[in-house]
Amino acid sequence: MKQYLLSVYQPDGPVPAAEVLTEIAGRLDALNAELKAAGAWVFSGGLHEPGSATVVRAKDGDVLMTDGPFTEGKEHLGGFTIVAAPDLDAALGWAGRIAAITALPVEVRPFQGEA
Repeated sequence: MKQYLLSVYQPDGPVPAAEVLTEIAGRLDALNAELKAAGAWVFSGGLHEPGSATVVRAKDGDVLMTDGPFTEGKEHLGGFTIVAAPDLDAALGWAGRIAAITALPVEVRPFQGEA
């Protein structure tokens, strides 16, 4: 099976209320259980806010590190799931379920070098 990265993008700004996040987390936990039961779940996780990022660059033989996100934007990568799916349509189906639960856009990309 091919593996796909399902990237969840969230807008910059205030975080939804705790009760909203609790409901979303519960629904995502149920979907992860379904992914595991289907043999499609590989790994998933949420990320801290973009300000917690450190960007590492190689330049002129040195390694430079800067705090914060790589780019300024109106949205950021908030979390991800890696699934094993027989084809893109199946991966898109899982991504659609995540988008429906979170009300956030989900980008689907296959990993290179897999059949």
